[in-house]
Amino acid sequence: MKTNKRFIGEILLEKGKITERDLNLALAEQNITKEKIGEYFVHRGIISYDDLYQAISEQLEIPLVPISEFPKTPLFIDGLTVDFIKKGFVIPANTNGNVLTLLVADPLDFPTFEAIKIATGMELELRLARKDHIEEAMEKLYGTGGGSMDQIIEEIGSNENGIENEEDIAHLKDMASEAPVIRLVNLIITRAIESRSSDIHLEPFENEFKVRYRIDGVLHDVESPPRRLQSAIISRIKIMAKMNIAERRLPQDGRIKMRILGREIDFRVSTIPTLHGESVVLRILDKSSIILDLKKLGMDKDLLYSFTKIIQRPHGIILVTGPTGSGKTTTLYSVLEKINSPEKKIITVEDPVEYQLKGVNQIQVKPSIGLTFANGLRSIVRQDPDIILIGEIRDAETAEIAIQSALTGHLVFSTLHTNDAAGAITRLLDMGMEEYLLASTIIGVLAQRLVRVCCPKCEYLVTPEESILKEMEVKENISSNLKIKEVKGCDECSFTGYKGRTGIFEYLEITDPIRSLILMRKDANTIKDEARRLGMKTLREDGWNKVKKGITTVAEVLRVTQQE
Repeated sequence: MKTNKRFIGEILLEKGKITERDLNLALAEQNITKEKIGEYFVHRGIISYDDLYQAISEQLEIPLVPISEFPKTPLFIDGLTVDFIKKGFVIPANTNGNVLTLLVADPLDFPTFEAIKIATGMELELRLARKDHIEEAMEKLYGTGGGSMDQIIEEIGSNENGIENEEDIAHLKDMASEAPVIRLVNLIITRAIESRSSDIHLEPFENEFKVRYRIDGVLHDVESPPRRLQSAIISRIKIMAKMNIAERRLPQDGRIKMRILGREIDFRVSTIPTLHGESVVLRILDKSSIILDLKKLGMDKDLLYSFTKIIQRPHGIILVTGPTGSGKTTTLYSVLEKINSPEKKIITVEDPVEYQLKGVNQIQVKPSIGLTFANGLRSIVRQDPDIILIGEIRDAETAEIAIQSALTGHLVFSTLHTNDAAGAITRLLDMGMEEYLLASTIIGVLAQRLVRVCCPKCEYLVTPEESILKEMEVKENISSNLKIKEVKGCDECSFTGYKGRTGIFEYLEITDPIRSLILMRKDANTIKDEARRLGMKTLREDGWNKVKKGITTVAEVLRVTQQE
């Protein structure tokens, strides 16, 4: 930004927007009115806002952005809260590397810009925008208008002062059932659905009540209600989920079913007591958005062929591994959709049942009444199933029953929390399973992660640097013509640079050489090295293939495989 020596009045005079008399009169009255010259002319109808901002743009040599080019969805930046955005009267428009583009009405508000630089750690690129346009955009993007969070909060404040009283349960229940609190909770939920969130986090801290949405696997701060409304909001959610609002010392679980934006959506609700109140997480289970199709999970042609073949086997154990949120349940549900037929009986034992599958008998474990994975499994083997899905192998007892089920002619699917495919074998050995039983029952292990997909609107091509190839452990000879994709962020993807997710996979087929290593109780690295020699692609190698195809970025692959 450059500051031109010419004054706004001179520029307007040159452009013929004002007369010399207008300028002299404004300068004479300025000491009395204390108005800026440009605003003086606007308020008296001498010039329009467009005239004023065109002149400011010319004076400071900052491009003027019309409202038609404003972002259509809010951009969430770590360290930059909605409250900060509103108080600073700026709109984050775009990011490019470490540069944040801001729409501003006052390009000389240096204290605000410095605070934003410190909060985000980013450099700023300023773009001028009309004040009234920023106000209008604030209303649309961050809800400062009629049906917004601000107005609802104001309405609650004017109606009720005792909302912070947590001890009076009857009073709290009444407040949670009143229209403004109901609208506020519905607004938080609706905004989450609109922004493609998978989870809503409501977190109490000493001086604030924070709301965050998980979008494509990454948490983003969003506009949050004040701390004083924490109890009413949490009580409202607990009432919706049929929980006990009087119990705030123990964790609780519940479910909510709502119709939002024309769709039936289930929510799995979990509360847990923390130092400053109950923390609540709502997992959004949107049946209309889940795709249970193996072909659409992101497997390459060879892997899809091998995996499809092995899930048709009559007996054995197939494991899917990865951390929480890596898509294991979706993969297993897609497998069941693929192999389900009238001739087969499929029974699942899950905690919790996330989606209901047609033609599949699904059991929800309830440890409080003694229905654990192990107890449920003991019962279902007497139900004459062909295929059994165990939500997760958590202990030796469950693992043992899974192995016995496979030995007696059942096809068993389950999940484990391990970093890679080979780690699943050593985890089961560590649980005390006999190596000869594992070698004879496990037929395949699929490790997976979810990477975000490049937004088609703001992706661009770059030549990969040597350091990136080294970090990705690329061993192949790279053509000098190779281009890979990076992302900028735009209104289409809420300025994240990504839209949607796909899987990267590592498939360990239990062949005779691998069985021999299991029988010798070899460690995970030895098994992994042998599997790679036999043609297994690691998670990072599969990720690199997706980078070369332009599906995702190197940064994404490194983010989800950094434990490797």
